Amino acid sequence: MSDYQEEEHFDCPYCAAPNSIMVDETGGRRQTFTTDCEVCCHPMVVTVDIDEEGTADVNVERESD
Repeated sequence: MSDYQEEEHFDCPYCAAPNSIMVDETGGRRQTFTTDCEVCCHPMVVTVDIDEEGTADVNVERESD
């Protein structure tokens, strides 16, 4: 794992199953992308905001909302 990547954990907004993503801190302070739940395979929109200290705040929503 690179010094610029950090694993973040969150729950699926459909089935509440735990999921994780690798956040690339070099990808910008705000990153938005779509990924599928690791369990139920529903699409989720993930928004990552990275503050000045490099701490990531992950927000996940249903793609259909």
